[in-house]
Amino acid sequence: GAMSVDSITDLSNNASELLEALQLSHPHELESCRSWGKKKPLSLNPITWQVPRIVDRCCTHLETHGLQTVGIFRVGSSKKRVQQLREEFDGGLDVYLDEHQSVHDVAALLKEFLRDMPDSLIPRELYGAFLSTATMEGPAQLETLQLLLFLLPPCHSDTLLRLLRFLARVARHAESSWDPQGRQVPGNKMTVSNLATVFGPNILQKEKPGEKDALNFEDSAAIILVLQRLIEHHHSLFMVSAELQCDVLRRLFQTDPDVIEYLLRRK
Repeated sequence: GAMSVDSITDLSNNASELLEALQLSHPHELESCRSWGKKKPLSLNPITWQVPRIVDRCCTHLETHGLQTVGIFRVGSSKKRVQQLREEFDGGLDVYLDEHQSVHDVAALLKEFLRDMPDSLIPRELYGAFLSTATMEGPAQLETLQLLLFLLPPCHSDTLLRLLRFLARVARHAESSWDPQGRQVPGNKMTVSNLATVFGPNILQKEKPGEKDALNFEDSAAIILVLQRLIEHHHSLFMVSAELQCDVLRRLFQTDPDVIEYLLRRK
């Protein structure tokens, strides 16, 4: 399929078995809803979770060690150490990131990887379509963004979801808080707006790396706004509505009844 959120998972006991077979929510979204001991969901894609190791490892490291780091993604890093990490990942090594790695080096590595992807995380042919949503408002904007996300190849979709989850978590730690002992925990100061400003140009690219012209102000503002919406609403944007599932089911009844039988057999 063209999207990575297609997986057969458990619905409520009252749900139709056919809808249960056609449930299109990503398995990682619903892990908390499953009881222990159940088998993993069957995926309609041969690979259920297509995220580059470097992205997942960087996000996990920063979630573990960097959420309280003030100015994460904006403080300078060691170019030498970042280059060394990059070469290790490029060489196929099983790189283990732990507390000994600098948070700022790992943050810089993540940004560099996204910036230098041969095809940007949101493919360039969809650049104009995504930017056009910046002038929309309310439900129409979110509905359009969701339909555009459904057009992403599975690897791009999975990687974008992993990144957006991570950025949303960083933003939740932007403000200072207090621990149970009454001690102040510093915020990282990276609000959704700040994160969209840093990551937007790396995710939404009009030109290939090295061929970029300076973005005009309108495009820059639109990129930031679009990424803000993606961060703020990533959970709902990557979940297929019950209404759309019913539409898929009706179409399959008419066009590909064998697919429904196949899905039910797998279930």
